[in-house]
Amino acid sequence: MYLTKEVKAEIFKKYGGKAENTGSTEGQIALFTHRINHLTEHLKRNKKDYNTERSLVRLVGKRRSLLDYMIKNDIVKYRELIKELNIRK
Repeated sequence: MYLTKEVKAEIFKKYGGKAENTGSTEGQIALFTHRINHLTEHLKRNKKDYNTERSLVRLVGKRRSLLDYMIKNDIVKYRELIKELNIRK
């Protein structure tokens, strides 16, 4: 499995402040980015997996709405996070 408890805790610790802070916007965006990268690699191998493709589109939409929320509240953190996660805008 690609997303174990340890990987999830590490992502939230790095971006959310501490491992228990699973509700932070930065941590959720980082987790979504990790999942999006994994699904993208999966779809490169399995081109006809339309269910995964739909899940990927939904995840990108969720991440986009969280990024929009960050833009409204803290543009400086938004720019840092975009640069750190290599999300192009």
